Amino acid sequence: MALTDKQKKVIEALNTARSMELYAIVQYMHQHYTLDDADYKKLASEVKHIAIAEMKHAEAFAERIKDICGDELPTAQLAQDITKGQKVEDLFAFDAATEADTTAKYNEFAKLCRDNGDVISAQLFEKIAVVEQEHFNYYDDTDTHIKKLGNSFLAKVVEKE
Repeated sequence: MALTDKQKKVIEALNTARSMELYAIVQYMHQHYTLDDADYKKLASEVKHIAIAEMKHAEAFAERIKDICGDELPTAQLAQDITKGQKVEDLFAFDAATEADTTAKYNEFAKLCRDNGDVISAQLFEKIAVVEQEHFNYYDDTDTHIKKLGNSFLAKVVEKE
């Protein structure tokens, strides 16, 4: 079946979103290992849980692409290269910015999907945007705690095995 121009636009948005999710998965898992290695077990665990949620989002976008066009393979490309060597003091602001950008883009993509007659994809973007906002809230709140409380906050979340 040949894809319409409208379907092509929706698939492009879905693939862009999938590449953003794949980036987030790899970035957050790298951060998880970094935090865990530094004995910030509670922070590491939460970042890992967010990475797992991002995996589910990437899969949902891939499944939607397959629903629209069984011949189109979902992208396996990361939206960008991951950032390594982050200090714990900088990591959560970085992730909050990533999630804020993602939420904004998904709202744009939802509109694009509606404008191109695909309410199902629009609803998928809207549903995932809600979760991305929750991720933003966690990262932003944690960043605020680190900035306000500094080492006293970080000392409280250190856990030795």
